[in-house]
Amino acid sequence: MRNAFDVLQERGYIEQSTDMEAVRTLLGEKKIAFYIGFDPTADSLHVGHFIQIMVMNHMQRAGHTPIALVGGGTGMIGDPSGRTDMRKFMTKEQIEHNCECFKEQLSRFLSFEGENACIMVNNADWLLGLNYIEFIRDYGRHFSVNRMLTAECYKSRMESGLTFLEFNYMLMQAYDFLELYRRHGALMQLGGNDQWSNILAGADLIRRVEGAEAHALTCRLLTNSQGKKMGKTESGAVWLDANKTSPYDFYQYWRNIDDADVKNCLYLLTFLPTEEVERLAALPGEQINEAKTVLAFETTKLVHGEEAALKAKEAAAALFGGGANLENVPSKEITLGDGMDIITLLAECGLISTRSEGRRLIQDGGIYLNNERVSDFAYTVTADDIQDGAIMLRKGKKVYFRAICK
Repeated sequence: MRNAFDVLQERGYIEQSTDMEAVRTLLGEKKIAFYIGFDPTADSLHVGHFIQIMVMNHMQRAGHTPIALVGGGTGMIGDPSGRTDMRKFMTKEQIEHNCECFKEQLSRFLSFEGENACIMVNNADWLLGLNYIEFIRDYGRHFSVNRMLTAECYKSRMESGLTFLEFNYMLMQAYDFLELYRRHGALMQLGGNDQWSNILAGADLIRRVEGAEAHALTCRLLTNSQGKKMGKTESGAVWLDANKTSPYDFYQYWRNIDDADVKNCLYLLTFLPTEEVERLAALPGEQINEAKTVLAFETTKLVHGEEAALKAKEAAAALFGGGANLENVPSKEITLGDGMDIITLLAECGLISTRSEGRRLIQDGGIYLNNERVSDFAYTVTADDIQDGAIMLRKGKKVYFRAICK
């Protein structure tokens, strides 16, 4: 079995580590427990988390034991990393609900059976019961404020204002690493590269308190060729929950990425062999669309299952290739009655969030009804517009929706 470090490095995941050679040796000589944390800021994971899930999967395949930590405790503070403002407070009930959603989603990607079965923990189990005075006395003394202020997650907030509450976040995350070292023998924390300072603090705390060596390893963030984060659309994040981002929309997101990003995404977000990734990425001209189709199918299959991926592929073929079954195109049953103005119909179908957005799209020529451009804000959609029991709407070049008329 190949060293997990070599696999991660070959596929382009690794950014920083406390000691690259020591980590490679560690992962090659023994099977270790490692962890990645997920703060429950929403009721679903998104594609930004997907890259971390892939890392956990590669590590588990190599025989290492993943620990998935959901932040029921740290979620009550909020990670300041990458933020220009303070996160909104969530209630304990919201956090608990989001943690349960995370557990269900993570169970689709990681094995919870066998010798190196994934362990799922919630840091609320140890953080919520801490005595503040004892915690600061026993662990706060190991943190240098001067060093903390040099961390990027804090530096970027100094001008806009950093609260003392958020300043504690690094201590909480470092203490998580210490707890998991004590409870499960975790020797490594992995995470996105924006977590470097927090992860490093945990490894340092273990060294100071336990006199043991633990490691930090960060992975690249999911960015495009211009260095901008991927996983955002006009309507918001690309979620792993089918109720928030449909399998079709998920498929289409990857099918429509820029040519320059295909190779990177194939390496990071699929398990395709290196040789196949290189072959697909080298396809010339318009043939690169084959690689995008493979990427879209493989990622959708991992997140939503093969059946959903096949349906999404068929729907895309129906809209862009012609001749396939339209039943898999995103749709909703609506009641037209005596008629419905076009902007109301767009809102009913979830294609716009405000009426002003609808007017802007129509003004810019971005709305089509049965492949005819709509130019009148007040156009009334009636039974005369129904074709084969439905009305086909299009926003822009690639967003399709079938309004099925009762």
